[in-house]
Amino acid sequence: MPRRALIRVAPALAAMAFALTFPAMASAQSAPTPTAPAKAAPAKPAWVVASDAETMKLIQLEAAFTPESASQMGLPEFDGKITDLSLDADDRLVAAYQARLADIKSRIATEQQPEVRQDLQILAAYIQRQIDGIKTHDRLQMNWIDLPQAIASGFGDLLSDQTPPERRAKAAERLRRYVGSEPGTKPAVELAKAQFLTSREGHLGPYRRDVEQAIGNVPTYIQGIHALFAKYGIKGADADLAKLDKQLTDYAKWAQTTVLPAARADYRLPEEVYALNLQQVGIDIDPRQLIDRAARGYYVTRAQMQALAPVVAAKFGYKATDYPSVIRELKKNVIPADQVEARYRKVNAELEAIVRREDILTLPQTQLRMRLATPAEAAAVAAPHMTAPRLIGNTGEQGEFILTTGNSQKAEDAYDDFGYDAATWTLSAHEARPGHELQFGAMVDHGVSLARALYAFNSVNAEGWALYAEGEMLPYEPVEGQLIALQARLQRQARAMLDPMLNLGMIDLDSARRVLRDEVVLSKGMTDQELDRYTFRMPGQAGSYYYGFEQLAQLRVKTEKALGPAFNRKAYHDFILSQGLLPLSILAETVERDFIPAQKAAAAASK
Repeated sequence: MPRRALIRVAPALAAMAFALTFPAMASAQSAPTPTAPAKAAPAKPAWVVASDAETMKLIQLEAAFTPESASQMGLPEFDGKITDLSLDADDRLVAAYQARLADIKSRIATEQQPEVRQDLQILAAYIQRQIDGIKTHDRLQMNWIDLPQAIASGFGDLLSDQTPPERRAKAAERLRRYVGSEPGTKPAVELAKAQFLTSREGHLGPYRRDVEQAIGNVPTYIQGIHALFAKYGIKGADADLAKLDKQLTDYAKWAQTTVLPAARADYRLPEEVYALNLQQVGIDIDPRQLIDRAARGYYVTRAQMQALAPVVAAKFGYKATDYPSVIRELKKNVIPADQVEARYRKVNAELEAIVRREDILTLPQTQLRMRLATPAEAAAVAAPHMTAPRLIGNTGEQGEFILTTGNSQKAEDAYDDFGYDAATWTLSAHEARPGHELQFGAMVDHGVSLARALYAFNSVNAEGWALYAEGEMLPYEPVEGQLIALQARLQRQARAMLDPMLNLGMIDLDSARRVLRDEVVLSKGMTDQELDRYTFRMPGQAGSYYYGFEQLAQLRVKTEKALGPAFNRKAYHDFILSQGLLPLSILAETVERDFIPAQKAAAAASK
């Protein structure tokens, strides 16, 4: 995967599975929903104001190179701009990063406010990772860019129901820049070709399957872009859209004749690159340690599933009682496509009622947003997912739970993993409430610092919370929902084993496929998607779910022991969510420094 794709998504989304999608690739026929009403931003504490001033310097620095990212974060002045693909862009970006890093380090040495110091440390760590990643990639790998996917994603970010019309209108300017119609610009396809051709000598090529899939997806991306421009009535774009169609089609042909011959057959990256991938997503232990931890969890979860399966079988009258057979029977209870959204709305309402009844955490006052995926979205990501809200200047925009029934046209490859009744519970808990939707909504509602909302992010702290949220809801779900929640945990444990094992050459693809199909009980389509994820789409990221969950579980137990009877689950969860996407090591320090003493003091005062 290139170290710098054309559209670099906001740092708070860069490594998240639910960000690998067209965030708003709605069809031309779908009815628009009203733009969110404006609301007053929460008052910022003085330390947040000081921290945000430093973070904005970094945002502006990066916006000069990847303005689509700044636009996605919520800065409208970058809506019409596109990524700098000039051949010296990486050198200039690294130099700018190094200057900013030196300034931040000098600030850390003198900063007195602990929260600001934490945020400066977050920014410093992020910048160093970026520098390391760019330098390592430039030294070892060719720079091939899946340009059609990147452009489609950039338009999907800008053209959405929750983006004001005056911002959506800037899509015409962005299009002109992509195709080279804007004075002083060159077609992005020509710049991207030059990036690849100048990086070939002695470098590792892209993975062949990645390139092949990218080429095959070009018609879908083109169709999705046209649908967005039509839906939102972007005027004066027809000629440039025609140019883009031809340029992207030609780019696919060029990739077929030029990139594919240089592609590699072996998916494995140099171990140095894989190690950097792990750092980027927040996994700070040796991958072999991760394998060992996940294997222990996998054994326990599989035993729990086998213990629960006969209870589920008895409830529904199934003859077989082993957990794979029971799961396959549950999958037969398919929700009709026209009832999927209604069913998920009902389950989400029940989950919210449980959260209130059990005092698990504070729910937002807003209604959960959800909708069915379009064909373009389902082609990009077959599983239900959440798109994050704008995190800068938010005036009421919310995250959105995107539902899907799968994307395969072939019966033998069909997904049966999330379109049945028992799966709705844990999927909703993960993606909606109390999972990702609430997690990102809480950041907006609490007004956390930009460093914590945007640059503290990694997959470990984001996906760890969502898997933890699944665990919090599991005891209150029907037994069939509990079994599938355990299956979802087993899948995350399998990921934390198989991803590093594949990339370190400790297991082959056929053996990994057997684990996912026979033991985790995934469909063929979902199994193939998982293996693509481990091997070339996001190698290293898949282990972050279980690693983050494990750390959050440890922190929870440690806090319970420190507070004893004074532990309050709702107060604890509200505190965790109020901190934004803090790295979990910093979060643990903050819980010990602030939450535990405050709770002890409150308990003493109430006696």
